[in-house]
Amino acid sequence: MHRFRKDAWQIEAKGESLGIEQKGQPVKEEAMTAVIIVVAIAVVLIVFIIALYNKLVKLRNMVDNAWAQIDVQLQRRLDLIPNVVETVKGYAQHESATLDAVTQARAAVANANTPEGRMGANNHLTETLKSLFAVAEAYPDLKANANFQQLQAELSNTEDKISYMRQSFNDTVMKYNTAIQTFPAVLLAGAMGFKERPNFAADESASTAPKVTF
Repeated sequence: MHRFRKDAWQIEAKGESLGIEQKGQPVKEEAMTAVIIVVAIAVVLIVFIIALYNKLVKLRNMVDNAWAQIDVQLQRRLDLIPNVVETVKGYAQHESATLDAVTQARAAVANANTPEGRMGANNHLTETLKSLFAVAEAYPDLKANANFQQLQAELSNTEDKISYMRQSFNDTVMKYNTAIQTFPAVLLAGAMGFKERPNFAADESASTAPKVTF
């Protein structure tokens, strides 16, 4: 009788143990499923962030490239201006105020350390050049000078190129700024170092390139 009770107790204990194991199995499966879901979400987020980062880098590089092309023409313009000033001096020595204004405006563009600074300084330089060419109208011999005519033509051509490239630059900047301002990039762009870029807006008074008249 005692042995029968012992056997019965062992069977009952094994049954309880088996029941616990059976109950624990679904818990382990649920935990594993949760881990898989979390890992999958993390992978998707990482892939999305990498794709977003690469897209913004590409747009930012396009902005930098568009500005570099403008900067080449700005430098070309700066290289031409000293020759213009020296030529004008030979015929209009009394226009020192205008000549000094052009020289100072040129220096401001050359010394600007940022695209924004060069944009603003360039607009002012355009205004001073227009004043210089207006002064030249009062000196027929200067207007007839072949070197002066060539310099005017080169400056006008350079300004036309700057105006054309400005539009392309502004379009590229708009695409970049729109990309970092729209959801979901707006949530991450700042943290990833992407900041809004200014466009190259010419002053209304400086929107017309200096005219060449012979």
